[in-house]
Amino acid sequence: MVLAVLAFLAVPALGTAQTLLETDPGNSIRTRADLERLVEFYEEVVSSPAYSNRLKEDARTNVERVRARLRDGDFRVGDRIVLEVQGEPQLPDTVAVEAGPKIVLPLFGEIGLGGVLRSEIEAHLTRELGSFVRDPVVRARGLMRLSIQGQVLRPGFYVVPAEMLVTEALMVAGGPGGTSDLENVRIERGTTTLMEGEALQDAMRDGWTLDQLNLQAGDQVVLPERSGGFFGSFLGSALLGVIPAVLLALLIGR
Repeated sequence: MVLAVLAFLAVPALGTAQTLLETDPGNSIRTRADLERLVEFYEEVVSSPAYSNRLKEDARTNVERVRARLRDGDFRVGDRIVLEVQGEPQLPDTVAVEAGPKIVLPLFGEIGLGGVLRSEIEAHLTRELGSFVRDPVVRARGLMRLSIQGQVLRPGFYVVPAEMLVTEALMVAGGPGGTSDLENVRIERGTTTLMEGEALQDAMRDGWTLDQLNLQAGDQVVLPERSGGFFGSFLGSALLGVIPAVLLALLIGR
């Protein structure tokens, strides 16, 4: 992927203050090497005199988030794994992640997922199943449990591919309602706003995936009600650039 805009994730003390810097967002499902480069980037921001104290504070917060991802992995309760093991038709095609984190497979039992990134799940399961099956051929992909709330037609929790775009996730929830304000969509983790405003709009336009935005199970995409009239809603709707039928075809084709 070509160079794109990297948006610092906001912490409550910063409000909507965001900095835009050019960097490579990494693969659509970030690898360990992608995340390690991101850690280096944040550490350079923290140590450089070229950045303000506010941006350094922001970078410190985010470097800890990325380090936690590298240490703990991506999988949490409520996530799912799409799984196919050649020659093992008794295995389910989708497995829920349980506390541990782990999955439990018929005949093979528990397989731990601690420290495993979504980009590593296929190789990890291939190694683990190699203890039971000679030279297993495994196809695996991680799905993320995401909350989509606000002015969408069907707010709720959805299990979606981590390589999905934010705009696609909104369409899975039925798309924006008649009073939605797409220019002020935000991403939350608990009571903390991770991303909003111009930075998130840029990331959406540039096609950043949920994984590239470092989202995890339980994070929430909130589409607020518009207060600026029809024009703001029209611009936001244009940002989506897709219709539900097209998105459905894309998802089926994956």
